[in-house]
Amino acid sequence: MTAILGISAYYHDSAAAVLVDGNIISAAQEERFSRRKHDPRFPEQAIRFCLDQAGLSISDLDAVTYYEKPLLTFERLLETYIGASPRGGRSFVAAMQTWLKEKLFLKRTIQQKLQTMAGDGQAIPPLLFSEHHLSHAAAAFFPSPFASSAVLCMDGVGEWATTSAWMGTGNEIKPIWELSFPHSLGLLYSAFTFYCGFKVNSGEYKLMGLAPYGEPKYVETIKNNLIDIKNDGTFRLNLKFFKFHRGFRMTSQRFHALFGQPPRDPESDLKPFHMDLAASIQVVTEDIVLALARSLHEETGAKNLCLAGGVALNCVANGRLLREGPFDNIWIQPASGDAGSALGAALVTWHQHFNQTRTPSPRDAMHGTYLGPAFSNQDICSYLESQNIPFQSQNDEQLFNSVATLLDEGKVVGWFNGRMEFGPRSLGARSILGDPRNQDMQSVMNLKIKYRESFRPFAPAVLADHVQNQFELDQSSPYMLIVAPVKKELCTPMTQEQDQLFGIDKLNVPRSSLPAVTHVDYSARVQTVHAETNPRFHGLISAFHTRTGCPTLVNTSFNVRGEPIVCTPEDAYRCFMRTEMDVLVLENQILLKEEQPKASQSDNTWMQDFELD
Repeated sequence: MTAILGISAYYHDSAAAVLVDGNIISAAQEERFSRRKHDPRFPEQAIRFCLDQAGLSISDLDAVTYYEKPLLTFERLLETYIGASPRGGRSFVAAMQTWLKEKLFLKRTIQQKLQTMAGDGQAIPPLLFSEHHLSHAAAAFFPSPFASSAVLCMDGVGEWATTSAWMGTGNEIKPIWELSFPHSLGLLYSAFTFYCGFKVNSGEYKLMGLAPYGEPKYVETIKNNLIDIKNDGTFRLNLKFFKFHRGFRMTSQRFHALFGQPPRDPESDLKPFHMDLAASIQVVTEDIVLALARSLHEETGAKNLCLAGGVALNCVANGRLLREGPFDNIWIQPASGDAGSALGAALVTWHQHFNQTRTPSPRDAMHGTYLGPAFSNQDICSYLESQNIPFQSQNDEQLFNSVATLLDEGKVVGWFNGRMEFGPRSLGARSILGDPRNQDMQSVMNLKIKYRESFRPFAPAVLADHVQNQFELDQSSPYMLIVAPVKKELCTPMTQEQDQLFGIDKLNVPRSSLPAVTHVDYSARVQTVHAETNPRFHGLISAFHTRTGCPTLVNTSFNVRGEPIVCTPEDAYRCFMRTEMDVLVLENQILLKEEQPKASQSDNTWMQDFELD
């Protein structure tokens, strides 16, 4: 038996993953245990879970692999600051203080933490180091269903690489080319995220969700001033407009002058200007992704493409790539950000360090990305009884029918089922569910359940066998990473008066027979639900389909704004009681809000526990 632990840490989204003989046994982000969103710290709790799930201790491991090479990152920082000197002096001092105290000695730090976890006198395994984009590429290709595939990785920055192309065949990934810092598509998108008042490294998906409310008026302004895009999709940024390479902010005064306004203050009103900017940078991003993919296809002749890196979470671009791109098949790593690189680092070690063969799984090797903790009915009942919490236990058939009825009645349901998802999306293990036919469901869930911005769209979870009846999508999308148009026959045409509306005013106009999941551009971020990977979630939606004729539910993550997705039954009950959710399902236990004791915190002071994302 060969056991490998992969780790990502010390930037954002720390995580751990364990392989045994090449099989993915467990993977989880530290934030789910620490309850600190995007937690960058050493993932001790995630490691303990992953090892416990595999029945292993630290001393049982054959290798531990960190997801990147810190010294190369340090080299990049030094060269960048020297090149920008004397500008950026304050941020250089701040960065060097962190590096000289901590990050420059990461090997020793990680070894010490592993030794503490193992205990005195216990042997710890060799510590290996992958490279940032190699870890991304490995997380994309090795779990994919393809024997060979082109691989495209796009993010902010690794050690030096910001965009990289690879060819995966068998158990090998070979580099083809890369673009280097500071010329980064991820950082360009993050610059607009910052400028529009959202938080970098967490608010990019908000910018994507805001884009359909606006018009892409600034596409040519961006292309003529901020970025030089070649025919093959490669690009160079005009660094005069940015400060991420030499300061604490993403954008420069020249950037602000170009668009005629200062950056939006967080939580202030969104204006049509910000919506137009979001629409514009979204179009530019999609154009670059499509051009890069076409060049990679021409260069490799590959039929298949794998994607990873933070930009691969841009599901609107993924949808266009699927519809308009040159590849026959696309597979996207569900944990495409840095958390997934913990898994990639372990896979690099298994296949390329230990030179182990690879047999692709027909579906993929991610087990639906349900790789986190699960809790038994006995565990849950013991917790509920110890807290004198009222509940009923039902068998699967009773439960599915009961919950389907409640959803049909307009109730909002917290659904806690099986192993927690690995990655940023809730996929029916830690989800909040609603009826997509209910016109008020989007605003209710945004404002009374999630406590988040009203413009944010929700995703449909649809039975895989029915996806083509609901959406313009002819393949599976199990990880909610592809946006597709709603079927035309389900759409409601806009009246002439409605067509004149702009921005948030569009939100209250129902656009289809699935208004709660139809975005203002008639699109939806689709999750196909498969009995093979999540039979209980599939069973619930099937019961709803039998009752209503609708094979789709609204699915959003089980948390409130700023909170990590819930991990334990205690997390789920706390979130249930703090919001206006109507029903909580913990495996086979059903809890009705009306039967619960009055919440101990009836005001919203608890929101201060979480920093807004």
